[in-house]
Amino acid sequence: MICFSLICGQEHGFDSWFAKSSDFDTLLAGGHVACPTCGDKSIRKALMAPAIAVGQFGKTQPEPPVISDGHAGAMQGASTQPSPLSTPSNEAQRAMEKLRAHLEANSDYVGMNFAAEARAIHLGDAPVRAIYGEAKPDEARALLEDGIPVAPLPFLPRVKTN
Repeated sequence: MICFSLICGQEHGFDSWFAKSSDFDTLLAGGHVACPTCGDKSIRKALMAPAIAVGQFGKTQPEPPVISDGHAGAMQGASTQPSPLSTPSNEAQRAMEKLRAHLEANSDYVGMNFAAEARAIHLGDAPVRAIYGEAKPDEARALLEDGIPVAPLPFLPRVKTN
């Protein structure tokens, strides 16, 4: 495992773990690494100090990786609680996490079916309720053009795998 310090195009810094160095390059080239703060996919490595073993009587290795809660580019885990890798470190991040927690507690995640479900609710074909999910830009634009109120979220959904 290797941890990289990364920076997005908006200058947000974050860390992410990868199985090996080449995995970062592969995921980045495929557009699968994004900033957990703003979702920007223009990511670059930041300057960082290497972890060096000092011998059997000193600290030998960095702490083992903690599974992240699913931010893009990080390892996917089953926990719904923020991990040490994604614990909010400033007031803006704490407010964003509070917003996320409120949204997740008070609405239904519909995944990639967001556009169809939002349209069904608008037309009265599905029960009225708060939903959130994922939509392609052209799907979101079509909803707005049809007078269906939608707004992008300021964070990526926590996607569960495994």
